[in-house]
Amino acid sequence: MLEVIVVAWLLLFLGDFLSTFFYHVPQHVFGSLHLTTHHSWKKDFRHYAILTFNYQVLLDGILGALPYLLVALLLWSLSPIGVISGLLLGQFHVWWRHINALGWQTPKFITWCCQMLFITTPEQHWLHHQKTNLGFGDIFTFFDQPAKIWMRWLRLFRLYKKVG
Repeated sequence: MLEVIVVAWLLLFLGDFLSTFFYHVPQHVFGSLHLTTHHSWKKDFRHYAILTFNYQVLLDGILGALPYLLVALLLWSLSPIGVISGLLLGQFHVWWRHINALGWQTPKFITWCCQMLFITTPEQHWLHHQKTNLGFGDIFTFFDQPAKIWMRWLRLFRLYKKVG
């Protein structure tokens, strides 16, 4: 049982790390797919996130999930049940962190538990939708500060490439 928990946690941790630093933050600096499909002020978020089958929205979701799937392949031999559990928990978290668009308010006790475990709540994720330079790390909040530093470096690199 411990092996299942460790593999599920590793999948979520490594997947969130890779997705944050190799897809999410670079998309905020260099890309437009994520910004136009996930942060556009023109979207009716409820419709966009839950009901639409727009290929760009699906592509953004697949690209964001790809690091989790790659980690899943690497961890499969350690615990298939752990990998499946981690992927299911990750998908549940995707749905949960977007549910406040439907009027959800996270109960205070759950918010407190999430703060103790450094887990992103729907309210924290919604803040990222409103202020795209805040709240990085889809699942874990401790990726936010390093992601901001990474974003600054990538912006400097982009500026340097334009000048040079």
